[in-house]
Amino acid sequence: MENIALTEAVYYVLLSLYSPLHGYGIMQKVEAMSSGRVRLAAGTLYGAISSMAEKGWIKAIPGESSSRKKEYVITKAGKVIAENELSRLKELVSNGAVIMEGKSR
Repeated sequence: MENIALTEAVYYVLLSLYSPLHGYGIMQKVEAMSSGRVRLAAGTLYGAISSMAEKGWIKAIPGESSSRKKEYVITKAGKVIAENELSRLKELVSNGAVIMEGKSR
């Protein structure tokens, strides 16, 4: 799988979907995880959901026909993408520490 740098919003959405959630739940969880720093507008969120679903990173969970809320969950491919991003971010922090704090490897 290719190395992809995710946007912060996409990374947080993937993290939030390790447990199934509907759109509003995703917005709340992302805001909570980021201590209020990242707030997803509905348009941004649903655009990201559509894109990630097309790529196979998340999927909609079949729900009750009486419910309007569609829940989503991360897929195996999405977990690989999130894990790769975590590794990339750790490398960024490590390299920053080496340069800025004079730490050796």
